[in-house]
Amino acid sequence: MNLDLTDRVIFVAGASRGIGLGIVEACLADGAKVAMTARGSESLDAAHARLAAQYGADKLWSMAGDMRDADTIDEAVNRVEAELGPIYGAVANVGLHPCPNGFDIDDATWDAGFSQNLDSAYRLARSALKPMTTRGEGSVLFISSIAGLGALGTPLTYGTAKAAMNHMAKELARITGASGVRVNVIAPGNIVFPDGDWEARANGPNGDKVMRWIKREVPMRRFGHPEEIGSAAAFLLSNKASFITGAVLPVDGGQTR
Repeated sequence: MNLDLTDRVIFVAGASRGIGLGIVEACLADGAKVAMTARGSESLDAAHARLAAQYGADKLWSMAGDMRDADTIDEAVNRVEAELGPIYGAVANVGLHPCPNGFDIDDATWDAGFSQNLDSAYRLARSALKPMTTRGEGSVLFISSIAGLGALGTPLTYGTAKAAMNHMAKELARITGASGVRVNVIAPGNIVFPDGDWEARANGPNGDKVMRWIKREVPMRRFGHPEEIGSAAAFLLSNKASFITGAVLPVDGGQTR
């Protein structure tokens, strides 16, 4: 399907690896211009160089920085608008923070988990929605998790923050709908990619148990891949999804019940 993203500017946070990189590549493949941000400059520069060689340097913009920080986010959004063009789509894909199991979580870890998994998404949405609502078009996409759809035994800050993200998207969709701006969520399941958590588990000493669990819990009996999230994201960002807002789409091989 041609999603008509040609020369649309898509801003992707957490873009240098995994799901974020899968979204970047899906949007580029459909002709979009993509602004990439990530905390680590080395991996971001490597991804930028590889993709620029494939799709053209004029299609890419990148900036390393902490996308939990409001000033950094605002700087990135303002620079993209000035240097690459008006932002049509914004993807909040900053997540994960170490958290112990159980309920006895110190305040610093609790606050850091929400800063990483929820506050970063709100701050990017707030910054991107200002020009979008003024222009009367745009699409914001949050990358959540199936851990936000039900209690799956994940660390408490993670699932709780992702559940809050899902609700936030629905509230923002109501606020911005009249302006022509859409806000949606993808809730990925178990996505495997190089140097990711699931790859480490599958290749670790308990890899056989991990794969038995996947085959038991996931009807499609396998891991998902970043490009499968990328395809869903490109669709939701595009005008082909013009009447979809406030939706939470699980992309999980049927695992959510």
